[in-house]
Amino acid sequence: GFYDEALMKYLLLAELGFEVAQSNAAYILDRKESEIYNAEEMWKRALVYWSRSAAQGYSAARVRLGDYYYYGMGTTIDYETAASHYRIASEQQNNAQAMFNLGYMHELGLGMKQDIHLAKRFYDLAAETSADAKVPVYLALTKLAVLFAWKNAEEFKLVIGPDTMDSLELYWDLYLIFILALVLGLMLLLRRPNSQRNRQQQQQQPRRNRLAPAQAAARPAAAARPAAAPPTTVAAAPASPTAVAAATASPTTVAASTAS
Repeated sequence: GFYDEALMKYLLLAELGFEVAQSNAAYILDRKESEIYNAEEMWKRALVYWSRSAAQGYSAARVRLGDYYYYGMGTTIDYETAASHYRIASEQQNNAQAMFNLGYMHELGLGMKQDIHLAKRFYDLAAETSADAKVPVYLALTKLAVLFAWKNAEEFKLVIGPDTMDSLELYWDLYLIFILALVLGLMLLLRRPNSQRNRQQQQQQPRRNRLAPAQAAARPAAAARPAAAPPTTVAAAPASPTAVAAATASPTTVAASTAS
């Protein structure tokens, strides 16, 4: 690309006070993508424009300014000044990268007092501020936990005394076997209730399997039985009064009919 032409335009606009032009010019100089200046002069000029951009409230420029003082690019290494820039970006602009850097400097004691608890606090703040910082924070906290355990082990050596420490180093294999046996015993003790519960379930399962064939055999027998027909009752129809009267005709009526 035409980095030199772009840089000249950004430098002109940066002198007019445009923050975007200041940060863009600093970015090109920082990556040494121009051939106008030599490498050392590029870092010095980039430091100037990062400072101007940070003064106008650009948090990334403030963090990059702290990086210049931390690594000594274009200036001498100054951890206290770097920490001050990170603190400004963290407190005033809520920058997760600045919080992570402060946690790292507290962990190593660079430019400030070494404090593992404050380092963890800044790591947690970085993870809460930005989701992208969760994986780096997890790795940093893992490293911090190892460092904390090592520091406690060093203090433990001072507490127990040199003679006891020599005996521990001499019979470390026996102590290790004892600890492993203790852990194995705890695991077996915790697994015993689960094994008893599984055994009871296995004992109850065959009983259910025995009842299932008997119930299946009883169902066809019940189905093979013919259904009993309901009893049918035939009721005699009552005779009508006219039929009864015809059947019980008087003899006089019969006689009259024969005479005619």
